[in-house]
Amino acid sequence: QVQVVESGGGLVQPGGSLRLSCSVSRIVFSSCVTGWYRQAPGKQRELVANSTSGSSGNYADFVKGRFTISRDNAKNTVYLQMGSLKPEDTAVYYCNVRGLFSDYNYWGQGTQVTVSS
Repeated sequence: QVQVVESGGGLVQPGGSLRLSCSVSRIVFSSCVTGWYRQAPGKQRELVANSTSGSSGNYADFVKGRFTISRDNAKNTVYLQMGSLKPEDTAVYYCNVRGLFSDYNYWGQGTQVTVSS
């Protein structure tokens, strides 16, 4: 059974940093697209960033220059380094894994990020 488990959320002050981690099991990590999405209360889920093995990542305009997605294929883990956080970054952040060559799409349970003073 595939498991997608996020960690690293929490409360941070504006301007601060957090790193989210997403551990994925039972998937050939190098053959998938890994992504981070977020959903704020009353809003639709939106893409934050995604990447494939060897790529530098694709980012939503609202996080460019502040967030960095990276992955460790040996550890089956994808990270989201978030910096210069703003109150509007407050949301539940979800990890997503989908196949590049196979038809699968998995979500984690989400981790809360709250940016507040």
